[in-house]
Amino acid sequence: MITSALVIASLVTQVALSTKVDIVSVTGCLKEATPNNWVITSATDPVPSSANAPAAKEVPPAPPAGKNEFKLIGVSEFNLPAHKDRTVVVKGLFIKATPQSRLNITSVTDVAPACVTAAK
Repeated sequence: MITSALVIASLVTQVALSTKVDIVSVTGCLKEATPNNWVITSATDPVPSSANAPAAKEVPPAPPAGKNEFKLIGVSEFNLPAHKDRTVVVKGLFIKATPQSRLNITSVTDVAPACVTAAK
């Protein structure tokens, strides 16, 4: 009985660890693909971060060009139209998926008033 409980506890721990969702930061161009369907394009690779808005030192001085695209979810709390077609830093929960990974956003910060061309 005790052995069974330990095995079950071990399996539950393994499942919990394997489903961990990382908080990341990406920088890219904020676009409205279709009405109320937001994406970040020409985005940098996700880097580990915190959910808070970036400190000034985390905001790049010049907009970097990346090659990724992420669908943004959890957008109703943010005034994304105010950032449309601008380079932004987006932080959020990274949900790796095919064909498109998603970011459940926790913050959006302007970097530049325009977008840069995607990296090749």
